[in-house]
Amino acid sequence: MHETDLYPPVKAFLETQGYTVKSEIERCDVVAVRGDEPPVIVELKTAFSLSLVFQGVARQGIADNVYLAVPPFPGRGGRRNDALALCRRLGLGLLAVRLEPTPFVEALLDPAEYRPRRRRRDLGRLLREFQRRVGDPNQGGSGRRKLMTAYRQDALRCAAYLDVNGPTKAAIVAGAAAVARARVMMYEDHYGWFERPAGAPRGVYGLTPKGRAALEEYADVVAAL
Repeated sequence: MHETDLYPPVKAFLETQGYTVKSEIERCDVVAVRGDEPPVIVELKTAFSLSLVFQGVARQGIADNVYLAVPPFPGRGGRRNDALALCRRLGLGLLAVRLEPTPFVEALLDPAEYRPRRRRRDLGRLLREFQRRVGDPNQGGSGRRKLMTAYRQDALRCAAYLDVNGPTKAAIVAGAAAVARARVMMYEDHYGWFERPAGAPRGVYGLTPKGRAALEEYADVVAAL
């Protein structure tokens, strides 16, 4: 496929809407004009890419209505959604151009000013995690060790207490380790660190071998806590 293969269906698509269409005008792949309206510019590429996005952004210095035209994205998932999100943020339109079995153009997105919608719930969750996390135990950009969250820090507090004191009632762990959610945390046991020893009274939890291994792995974090 060549970029020139995309031009006929895009030209036909715009002409059916009353535009006069011409190609390769002042470095723009496609220019469409309808009466006294502002022009529409379309940049053609055989695949969605960063260079195409840069091209579209450059054309916004000439006109507000700029579209990127590419073949349809495979499936309807990640790459397509990422492209739509990026174009929406930049105020670019996006056209999907199908050549077979018959030429067809679908407008996935029209150019519009980007107005982000604040997600207050996500913001609240972010700030709570920031406030509850002790210190700065993660290395930005590193994926070598699992992310140290406030939840994991609380679990380590509980594990460290049990490592020293042995099986203990959850209410005592909660107070001594200053982890209010200790009982629920040890009961749900997301990490496999806690267990209820055989024959122990209800509400008493101990540490598993996996929990002791975690204390060794995160010894630096435990020391800081």
